[in-house]
Amino acid sequence: MTGDSWRERRRALLQGDPDEAERTAEFLDRLGTEDRDDEEIEAEHRASRLAATREYAPDARLDEELQLRLTGPDAEGGALRFQWGGALLQPVEHMVSVAAGTPVQLELTGISAGSTVVHARPVAIASDAAEPAALDTPTTSAASAGLGTLTTLLDAVEAERDIREWARLFDAVEAVSRALSRYALDLGVTWYDAEGHMRSARLTERGRQYVKRLRETKDRDQEIIISGRITEMRESGLVKVKTGTAKNAPAYDVRFEEPDELLRMRPGLGDNVHFRVRFRQQLDSMGIARSTEYTYLGSAAEQTSLPLEP
Repeated sequence: MTGDSWRERRRALLQGDPDEAERTAEFLDRLGTEDRDDEEIEAEHRASRLAATREYAPDARLDEELQLRLTGPDAEGGALRFQWGGALLQPVEHMVSVAAGTPVQLELTGISAGSTVVHARPVAIASDAAEPAALDTPTTSAASAGLGTLTTLLDAVEAERDIREWARLFDAVEAVSRALSRYALDLGVTWYDAEGHMRSARLTERGRQYVKRLRETKDRDQEIIISGRITEMRESGLVKVKTGTAKNAPAYDVRFEEPDELLRMRPGLGDNVHFRVRFRQQLDSMGIARSTEYTYLGSAAEQTSLPLEP
């Protein structure tokens, strides 16, 4: 029986027998023992081992470990389904890398029961693909920094707090959230660092629904003038207008809602045009532009184009 299943069974038995629950509580209190999670117990053991080792090796460090606990109707057997691997583990690695601000590779070191617990560790990117990758300080430090940021963000997501300061991480977290929802899984993230510390967080249905709400967009429109020369035209009513002669000058795809209107204008490639357009952005709750669109409204007097980003 796994630690989690034993703990749940014990708690259920104690809830059904108030007298036994009281006796157990008194016994634990006399021992100075509290009902802790496996992760907390493991963190205490790691810290104790490190302290003992540093008595004779002051520079000793622990092996870092990332534990991903998957819970859900199909995760009780303590096994990792193949379909979960590609859909979930790769987005998790990407999420850690984005949080770290540098690529972090993770490798699977084991799977254990207690729902499904995936054990992983960071690896260095080997200079020679034929040689096995080894742990090194810069990579593990990046992973540790990334997991610190990530667990803080996931705590904020679960509490439905403002997470705009982590906007750069939002797409990566959303990808993991979508994968979890697809397979009806909750995710627990526990990080054990080289100094004996532990960080943990969860992403449950509550957090996933919050991420989904944050992803919803609203339109923001403004009317602008785009001036330049036509470099491309399509029968569907799309015209590419480049606003300068430089190779890297901004270019905009202007859409005609009525393609016949474009045909009546009889434009040619290289023609200079001055278009009055509706610039529409779809912004999510994080302030991230999910799409931009330029729709033709009419001709405009000759005017210098606006310095817009395409």
